[in-house]
Amino acid sequence: MIRFASLRRPGGVAIVARTVLARCTGRIGTLAATTFVAATLYGLPAEAMKIEPVTSPGGIRAWLVENEAVPLVTMNFAFTGGGSAQDPAGKEGLANLLSTMLDEGAGTLDSSAFQTQLTELGVKMGFSASKDNFAGQLTTLSGYRDQAFDLLRAALTEPRFDDEPIGRMKSQIIAGIRDDNEDPNAVAGRMWAAAAFPDHPYGRPGDGTADSVGTLTRADLKTFRNRVFARDNLVIAVVGAIDGKTLGPLLDQTFGALPDKADLTPVANVTPKTGLSLEKAMPAAQTIIQFGGPGLLRADPDFIPAYVMNHILGGGTFTSWLFEEVREKRGLTYGIDTYLAAYDHAGLFVGGTATKPEKAAEALKLIREQITRMAAQGPTEKELADAKRFLTGSYPLRFDTSGGISGQLLGIQLDKLGIDYIDKRNDLVNAVTLEDVRRVAKRILDADALTVVETGALAKQGG
Repeated sequence: MIRFASLRRPGGVAIVARTVLARCTGRIGTLAATTFVAATLYGLPAEAMKIEPVTSPGGIRAWLVENEAVPLVTMNFAFTGGGSAQDPAGKEGLANLLSTMLDEGAGTLDSSAFQTQLTELGVKMGFSASKDNFAGQLTTLSGYRDQAFDLLRAALTEPRFDDEPIGRMKSQIIAGIRDDNEDPNAVAGRMWAAAAFPDHPYGRPGDGTADSVGTLTRADLKTFRNRVFARDNLVIAVVGAIDGKTLGPLLDQTFGALPDKADLTPVANVTPKTGLSLEKAMPAAQTIIQFGGPGLLRADPDFIPAYVMNHILGGGTFTSWLFEEVREKRGLTYGIDTYLAAYDHAGLFVGGTATKPEKAAEALKLIREQITRMAAQGPTEKELADAKRFLTGSYPLRFDTSGGISGQLLGIQLDKLGIDYIDKRNDLVNAVTLEDVRRVAKRILDADALTVVETGALAKQGG
């Protein structure tokens, strides 16, 4: 499937890799084995989970799902509004660089010593920056919980930003950017974002450019961290072998030294530009097509109906209209999908595919026709029933591991959906009617207003 890598908003930070049980050795092996076992034990019905709101003595709030089935604690957290949209102009890639630096030395531990501590304790720690948020995840065996949380405290409040790891990480990022510059998919994503959001932070590449990353300094990292990491924009979800009484003081010990308030640069709400057509010929066997237009913010009452509508139209399954018309009937592509991207300041309807250059015009014509068809007439009763059955039946699969649960709890908090959202989510989907789908399709779908980017082999260049 083709994805807008530069636009996609993660529903959670998936950093802990699953490891084959037979390869597990030592403390890291114990953690990996425990994570493996947890995947079989956490598969409880989503509505059966008890989410406990916890407030630390110092006022730091978190959502907790306590489960003593395995001796594992996973925490997902985010600093809201602290993503790449906070990168100053000309310093694109700063949030991303920071996400690579926090486990590269902190306090009295240089990069090597910090990594050694993580390895010896079997702790998994990672960070990432989306457009809107700066997020992290920590997973540890409960027996090493205090040491693991203290390493996270040091990473967040006492990062060293030594010259050697800064240079090493910048080199790795720049190498990745240069590779992406040769990848038609990555180029299409950047072109689409730049065209849809000119003069807005969403239009700038989150990873930066080779030039912008090359100019970033230790002072830039310190300034960004000091502005973005604070208690008032901190959101936390914890899952595992820990109770609320124990978690509260641990939150203060880990996050209590952060500033009271973040100093965020305001980001304006924005509607993506429509009706644009861009292309870039690149060495490739296929034409990459990426398209999109305005969607909905997550708080919009029509978001769930739009979500159901999108599933029917192009939601990445073998039964979607676009898959049926473009791939199954005509064999123009191996995969095609669409999805809704709800950012803090913009809503998008986006999608993509890849096809032979001589078939690109036909594929794009079919895409427009199916979008027009959905806006004009909507789905059948059976298609709606099938979509709701799939979307409600697959929802529990998001909660099959401790990391999956904590990631979902974090996403629900970021979207401000309420602590009871898991209980009512499937009811919201089942309540969607044909009239709802038809209304929202007419509201957001306009095949003639799509902004379209084509990269790779282009028909008029001879393929």
